[in-house]
Amino acid sequence: MHNARVTPCIIRAALPSDEPVWHELWGGYCDFYGARLEDEVTRRTWKRILDPDSAVMCIVAEVEGRVVGFAHCVVHENTWETQAVCYLEDLFVVPAARGRGIGGALIEWLRNAMRAEGWARLYWMTKADNAEARRLYDRFTHADDFVRYVIRQK
Repeated sequence: MHNARVTPCIIRAALPSDEPVWHELWGGYCDFYGARLEDEVTRRTWKRILDPDSAVMCIVAEVEGRVVGFAHCVVHENTWETQAVCYLEDLFVVPAARGRGIGGALIEWLRNAMRAEGWARLYWMTKADNAEARRLYDRFTHADDFVRYVIRQK
């Protein structure tokens, strides 16, 4: 680990009472990526997070009773394995809490869930120029050689 100062944190599933702080963190995440989402997207995302029948899940990192980070994931079937896989779609830690092992704790929690749930793999992507995130991610695995293509409806 590049920083010996690790802040103890609790990783847990998001709860309905986390909604206000989740909105704050979600806003920070969207701002980081320069994303402007319709309010309906944010409302629907939160609703899916709380829906036990949804494939979308959210875990949060809590330090001294305050939520300081989250990870959104989608567990889904795929055509390359017989087991489901987990896509880590969003990972965010408030800037004041970065460099303390919280992002790594969120990924480690998911890696343990992968083993416990029998997912074939855990995967994610980030922008090529996101050096801070890539330093963290490279501690777990290295980027593969795939290139992403996106077709949008609009």
